[in-house]
Amino acid sequence: RAAEWQLDQPAWSGRLRITAKGSTAFIKLEDKTSGELFAQAPVEQFPGIAVESVTDSSRYFVIRIEDGNGRRAFIGVGFVDRGDAFDFNVALQDHFKWVRQQSELARQAQELEQGPKLDLGFKEGQTIKLNIANMKKKEGATGNTRPRPAGPGGLSLLPPPPGGKSGSGERPASLPTPAQLPGTPITDSLLSWPQPTAAPAADVWGDFAKASG
Repeated sequence: RAAEWQLDQPAWSGRLRITAKGSTAFIKLEDKTSGELFAQAPVEQFPGIAVESVTDSSRYFVIRIEDGNGRRAFIGVGFVDRGDAFDFNVALQDHFKWVRQQSELARQAQELEQGPKLDLGFKEGQTIKLNIANMKKKEGATGNTRPRPAGPGGLSLLPPPPGGKSGSGERPASLPTPAQLPGTPITDSLLSWPQPTAAPAADVWGDFAKASG
């Protein structure tokens, strides 16, 4: 309890500063004019035994000071202003919050290193196949030929053999080309079949029964 202390006659008055080295915080009591160190209390955990608040005031604390040679002592410290006592608490809380965050990040990094690693490299002899659409054909490759239009009844019209002659010694007359509008597919309904005319004296087509093939 701070009420049991001699608050009207403090044994020492000066400046309190909090520093940190690694995960340890240091409460340093220094001369307010020269900055000479009077005592310091290393804090490895907060809340903990190194810093304790009193039961009857929010401005007074008990800290454990050390001289570096193994000697320790508990002393009571207090702040004239309540805002300074609040800042003292917040400074210690922020430091150890940062320590916990660093410890968590280190643990996660260690788990990632120990876990199975994803191997995206090619194994020996492994290949991949890429299908690229709309690739241009190599020069000289034979393109797909368009199907020939079918005649009436689904029969395909075959051209006459090159250099061939009809049975009467005359070439057969060529069929007229079907008319087609741009963009209109050729269908059976658009094919025009030449109507037979009066039979000439000689058969223009020849004797099909005697045609070879």
